[in-house]
Amino acid sequence: MSILDLIEKGKKSREKKARVKAIKNTAIGAAIGVTVGAAAGVLLAPKSGKETREEIAATAKELPDKAKEFVEKAQEKIEEAKAKLKDKQAEVKAEFCATETNHAAENIKL
Repeated sequence: MSILDLIEKGKKSREKKARVKAIKNTAIGAAIGVTVGAAAGVLLAPKSGKETREEIAATAKELPDKAKEFVEKAQEKIEEAKAKLKDKQAEVKAEFCATETNHAAENIKL
């Protein structure tokens, strides 16, 4: 494995981190969009003021639980991605060390 291969692996690793960040941002944006959409739907529904207020109160009580669940799922996915990246980093480091050791051994033989 050459140094160019190692550089390419590093580049792929950085690209993967960027994709994970983009997915996280998309998920957060989707959650915000759903929340805003639900609130707009409740406020624009043809109901009496009392019914609308009750529905808003019920939705407001549910939001912390939903937000907590969303954050927990996001944290799990982030931890999984971190573990995969850490494993890949160790693999690349081992390959790099093996390559350097082989090059050093070849230079000693010469």
